[in-house]
Amino acid sequence: MGNAVFTPPAPRNEPVLNYAPGSPERKALQAEYERRMKTAIDAPMWIGGKPVETKDRRKMSPPHRHRHVLGMSHHGDAKHVKAAIDAALKAKKAWETMAFEDRAAIFLKAADLLAGPYRASINAATMLAQGKNCFQAEIDSACELIDFLRFNVHYAQQILSNQPASSPGVWNRLEYRALEGFVYALTPFNFTAIAGNLPSSAALMGNTVVWKCADSQIYSAQVIMEVFRLAGLPDGVINLMHVSGPVAGDVIFKHRDFAGIHFTGSTAVFRTIWRTIGENLSLYRSYPRIVGETGGKDFVLAHPSANPVEVATALSRGAFEFQGQKCSAASRAYIPESLWPAVKKELLADLADMRMGEPGDFRNFIGAVIDEKSFDKIAGYIDGLKKDKKNVKIIAGGTYDKSKGWFIAPTVAVTTDPRSTTMCEEIFGPVLTVYVYPDAKWNDTLKLVDSTGEYALTGSIFAREREVIVQATDALRHSAGNFYINDKPTGAVVGQQPFGGARGSGTNDKAGSHLNLLRWTSPRTIKETFVPPTDHRYPFLG
Repeated sequence: MGNAVFTPPAPRNEPVLNYAPGSPERKALQAEYERRMKTAIDAPMWIGGKPVETKDRRKMSPPHRHRHVLGMSHHGDAKHVKAAIDAALKAKKAWETMAFEDRAAIFLKAADLLAGPYRASINAATMLAQGKNCFQAEIDSACELIDFLRFNVHYAQQILSNQPASSPGVWNRLEYRALEGFVYALTPFNFTAIAGNLPSSAALMGNTVVWKCADSQIYSAQVIMEVFRLAGLPDGVINLMHVSGPVAGDVIFKHRDFAGIHFTGSTAVFRTIWRTIGENLSLYRSYPRIVGETGGKDFVLAHPSANPVEVATALSRGAFEFQGQKCSAASRAYIPESLWPAVKKELLADLADMRMGEPGDFRNFIGAVIDEKSFDKIAGYIDGLKKDKKNVKIIAGGTYDKSKGWFIAPTVAVTTDPRSTTMCEEIFGPVLTVYVYPDAKWNDTLKLVDSTGEYALTGSIFAREREVIVQATDALRHSAGNFYINDKPTGAVVGQQPFGGARGSGTNDKAGSHLNLLRWTSPRTIKETFVPPTDHRYPFLG
């Protein structure tokens, strides 16, 4: 048995490739995209390291071409949930007692596979399954997932190295145990990196995991499982199942060995889960860890001293990259009257330059939204804006078409009511609502931003004056878990901007930092006394 204390490789953020015309990465990605378009796959569940197929097979299609078939996914029921739990519990003892450096090596290898031979594969799968353009796929499914895997190892090593002080004759130690039971990872469609990180971060700390991804993310999740298996992940450590949420929850949240949930999704679903867990507390071995990143209604607030071109760029990128389907997307903006004409001019010019279409055409900036349910919901919000002729004026977009794909034009509405529906409710699509405020009402607008809606995920302010920046940073202290100064409210980088929000936006456990990993451990304090006392009497008794 070795006795060295190992130091993992120092992490660095994965360089973002630019996919410029003629570049080797562009050629490789285009070739992989076309290959996948022509090759239908079967997407089984992965339980106990084995592919599980069922008779319930469902079509997987790109959101930008919903009649095209990428393959068929296999869906299960309650017995498959139970099988996934059993496989996780069976694998638990060997996995949690495996040396940390061996667990770490698996995920470091997975990162290198994604950075090298699987980069085009994971990016092409994300472009096809989730409708991202090549750059959005690159920063998500390649770079961010690679960063999660590498930085999590670094943060885990820091946690394990954090040890208490010892007094003479005593050695105090902290052991970082895995949770007692299994962890449930419930992941969304919009970030392949989240889909990979939620199960793997818990697994790195010695837990075994039951993983349910969104149905619209099954296609790219197959690549994640392929990479994990190729990296040497033991059977049963991460079990991927395709079942409905209520079916999964009915089994998982009534199981004695349920130890925690790692969740990203809607606020409403998370609240239901929390309520269900609370109702079942007496069933569990321990109080389950509940970690969730949920909704957002993210703001951009400009001060009269701001640069209008910078503000417009933050809005066009922050609101419309990946069709606004980011929990951090800018969806409400507060612009002073003196700045609005210049901001409006630049914003409309940006939108006029944005092409919309399939991600296989690298000239396209905008793609389709994820599915018909999302399309109909967003279209409903746009129709509501059109009906409110008293308070709202649509200055861009407002159109949609689902004949070929789920396409919705980037839409900008200006409202005179700062508490209207689209200023308060999360839309999760390419809709930005702007409120133009009188310059003299800056202080009132700060209060308005903070008190509007239930969320507190991301937000940004634009100003040149330092006193104003200090004032806004203080006034909006609890308005956003990720707060940006003179930048758009999207694009958090692992290791640089740990991500998460509070209020209705989640538990703020900061994915991409040691804070998140701490939630997946149950520390044990060990005190060893070398020469124990042999007389019960203390000196004061003399």
